[in-house]
Amino acid sequence: MTQLFKVKDYKSDLKPIWCPGCGDFGVLQALYRALVSIGRQPHEIAFISGIGCSSRIPGYTTAYGFNSLHGRALPIAQGIKVARPELLVLAAGGDGDGFSIGGGHLPHAIRRNPDITYIVMDNQIYGLTKGQLSPTSPRGLQTVTSEYGSLEEAVNPLLYVLAYGCNFVAQGTPADMPGLVSMIEEAIRYPGFSFVNVQSPCVTYGEDDQQVKAQKETMKSLQSLGHDPSDRMGAMDLAQHYGRELHTGVFYRNPAPPKTFEALVRERQQELAVKAAALPRERILDLFLQR
Repeated sequence: MTQLFKVKDYKSDLKPIWCPGCGDFGVLQALYRALVSIGRQPHEIAFISGIGCSSRIPGYTTAYGFNSLHGRALPIAQGIKVARPELLVLAAGGDGDGFSIGGGHLPHAIRRNPDITYIVMDNQIYGLTKGQLSPTSPRGLQTVTSEYGSLEEAVNPLLYVLAYGCNFVAQGTPADMPGLVSMIEEAIRYPGFSFVNVQSPCVTYGEDDQQVKAQKETMKSLQSLGHDPSDRMGAMDLAQHYGRELHTGVFYRNPAPPKTFEALVRERQQELAVKAAALPRERILDLFLQR
């Protein structure tokens, strides 16, 4: 099939200002390529983010973009999807944005199941605010807010979203660009809430500046391990290795996707419209006020 768009069609004139070598450059390139394969026009895409290095991404695309408040990308993205269900809605943020201040929004987005793709750039540190401890920082990590080493166990993003009931869960890395492109495209095409955790190294405040190279040498694709993406329990078992082994690919893909939240909203609206049409005019307000 002839591709209608090229990478340049999704690139804005705004130039990325990340640190040279930042993993987010790779995520952005993978996103461009995935959107080319999807083939939606830029004005049919809404890209929402929170606050942080990774949350700059919407500005680097020609899609409608909204750089929102810290941790609040998901509720805003959900509102857009309900109001304009025909739009392709993407949300992006970092591990701090998504699992600290925004952590309370994630389980509710998953249980509602809007057709949104949420891409988290997980670098185990707060990069934009100069290297503080983040929710996914490993125990023992020394940062400006944990001078003697962190005493806290790290959040496991993969186990979190699987336990919440997410129907599409994947993890990738810029060290494997073809795999990351394919993964993001598959997540966008999945009919419902999809979560992609990207191990996107911070070269300035991370443990070292050679993390992408190390990821390339140590990553293990789930496909090579023979993992069945329809096996939720198998996915949870593999997810337990987060922080110790780098598994890439689709952990879980529900083979029978449930209805999306916006589809259920439209069904309810149609039901009420049918009931309203059969009522006397003075009773219509009573219908919509029913508990």
